[in-house]
Amino acid sequence: MAGRKVILATGEIYHILNRGVASQPVFVFERDYQRACNTFFYYQRKNLPLRYSHFIVQPEKRRREILKKFLVDKNLLIEIIAFCLMPNHFHFLLKQTAEGGISKFISNFANSYTRYFNTKKERSGPLFQGRFKAIRIETDEQLTHVCRYIHLNPYTSYVIKDLKDLESYPYSSFPEYLGKTKTNFCYKEDILFHFKDRQEYKKFVFDQADYQRELNNIKHLMLET
Repeated sequence: MAGRKVILATGEIYHILNRGVASQPVFVFERDYQRACNTFFYYQRKNLPLRYSHFIVQPEKRRREILKKFLVDKNLLIEIIAFCLMPNHFHFLLKQTAEGGISKFISNFANSYTRYFNTKKERSGPLFQGRFKAIRIETDEQLTHVCRYIHLNPYTSYVIKDLKDLESYPYSSFPEYLGKTKTNFCYKEDILFHFKDRQEYKKFVFDQADYQRELNNIKHLMLET
């Protein structure tokens, strides 16, 4: 297999995406999305004591002990800046904080979720297409625009019809950016630093929504020769 063209360097930020084999759905039911979110939250860290599938069957006291250590242990492979799960693909905006961190994080997440999905569906083989795509973020402008692109994905792809529903789409970090959730998956400072407040970021996202949807509608025409 040919080597990766984009070098994944520690301290740099990347847009990471991958989709299901043959673009088949990989997240079908609510429990699938929730399992995926729990899985990638767990696998941010280095030196984990257990695989996630083993962690979830531990006695509650043991699980609480592990989760408590997570709150003080910041020994991370990556920092999640933004994410969005779609029916047949996923997007992450990640900062690599340890050597090889992004590759290990995506491998652990994809392998763990694939085992779950294959067991549930009584299938075998890969769930995601080969090597994930990685795009290095080179400027602050690119960073904010890619974050907006990720957060608009459910609207752009018609997973939701009404733009206002984007604020409550539960499988994206956008509600977290708006302060509408108790979860705190993301390191939002790199994005929100560029905006006066959360509402200004919301306006930044919404102002591009219809244009991004229109581009998505005609992208097949732009690829024709």
